[in-house]
Amino acid sequence: MIQRYTSDLQSSFHIRPYGIGELARLYSPHITVGAARRKLMLWIALQPSLTAALRNSGFCNKVRSFTSAQVQLIVEALGEP
Repeated sequence: MIQRYTSDLQSSFHIRPYGIGELARLYSPHITVGAARRKLMLWIALQPSLTAALRNSGFCNKVRSFTSAQVQLIVEALGEP
């Protein structure tokens, strides 16, 4: 099931699978993909409960994308991009 989060009338965010770089760019659109990816992963690492929840959902450092369930966890912890 895909959920929609809306912060205002102009932007909307859909919970769905995202590549790490793709999701990172939504959080940090004004920097390079690599820098955005590193920043997102740092934000995740600074939240031990989020890190544990992602690990329990099957995420590991070798994976290049987040599942819908993992994106939901990230949005709950960090807020909508």
